[in-house]
Amino acid sequence: MTNKEKILLIACGALAKEIMDIIELNKLEHIELECLPAQLHNTPDHIPSRVEEKIIEAKGKGYKNIYCVYADCGTGGQLDTVLGQHEVSRIAGPHCYSFFVGNALFPKQSEQEITSFYLTDFLAEHFENFVIKPLGLDKHPELKNIYFEHYEKVIFLAQTENSQLKDKAKAAADYLDLKFEYQFTGYGDLDVTLNQL
Repeated sequence: MTNKEKILLIACGALAKEIMDIIELNKLEHIELECLPAQLHNTPDHIPSRVEEKIIEAKGKGYKNIYCVYADCGTGGQLDTVLGQHEVSRIAGPHCYSFFVGNALFPKQSEQEITSFYLTDFLAEHFENFVIKPLGLDKHPELKNIYFEHYEKVIFLAQTENSQLKDKAKAAADYLDLKFEYQFTGYGDLDVTLNQL
């Protein structure tokens, strides 16, 4: 297939494994994946400009069908503004927790779980690099009680049934001195959306 015929996904690096699993399981050979660094979640104001750079680059390579696999991800609508300027759509939802649970279900759940800290497979695997170090807890562990003072539990939204990741998520909850809850979501709306493409 030519680039003109393919669908290019511009996605968050934190979703790379899940997206590749969905592509492989469903034989979505017409889809290609280009990821931006997952670390951008620590600076969400940089996401729109980095996505725009990728869109411009992709159009220069002849891609006509481009889809963004970022939720709003803390950009405050700035990502949607950029995507609108380039006529590129994105997966629905405010963040990945929502589309993994299901955008129709998550708002009600999050209202009931307002004191919960969420982990996905990616965050459970990379808890130290994406939570502990960015928050400075490796150097200032006393900040843990300040940052997480109002949280009551960790909810592990699992995309795969993986006992090692479950153990890591439980260890993260223990580290934060929070209760632990496991919820298997699978790929949720991510799977549905990619198959619709």
